[in-house]
Amino acid sequence: MADVHLGKAQSFRRLGVPVPEATTDGTLARLSRALAATGARRVVVLGDLLHAPLATAQARGEATRQAVAAWRQAHAAVQVVLVRGNHDARAGDPPAEWDVVVVDEPWALGPFALRHAPQADPAGRYVLAGHLHPVLHLSGRGPGHLRLPCFHFGAAAGVLPAFGEFTGGAGVRAAPGDRLFAVAGDEVREVPPLHCPPS
Repeated sequence: MADVHLGKAQSFRRLGVPVPEATTDGTLARLSRALAATGARRVVVLGDLLHAPLATAQARGEATRQAVAAWRQAHAAVQVVLVRGNHDARAGDPPAEWDVVVVDEPWALGPFALRHAPQADPAGRYVLAGHLHPVLHLSGRGPGHLRLPCFHFGAAAGVLPAFGEFTGGAGVRAAPGDRLFAVAGDEVREVPPLHCPPS
């Protein structure tokens, strides 16, 4: 998964921006459901686990710290690996009680180079990355449209959608041959690029 941005809502509220509450709890609940459904024994975060240093959010930062520590205790058998992203560089490594293995990019895993930003791999491995928060804008015959997070797989790199509940997104521009998979609730469906208007 990529771009969890734990603590982002708290950071915004500290600045006086009215944003949703309990986004950390919602994100951790989604991750718990994904682990239960897949039986995964390892979670790799492709950068930006934290949005900002926990200390900058004061009491709310402590609430995030405790919520994730409790989640880790409940899932102690699952290894969590963080490939450092741009926000992680500012936020610092996660607290020790979260039991997160932190690595620099690119991190090789089988035929893949795991990175935060989708940059070419010097060894020629296929890159899996995040950072861009890809979304699709889908429209039909009526006046409405959908804005859905998506997976975007190109020739040399695949970009995963942001996993966090409060992350935003940027429209995808698909090149010929790219494959796009929209996320709608618990379903992931391939969407032919010709059904996606330019973002």
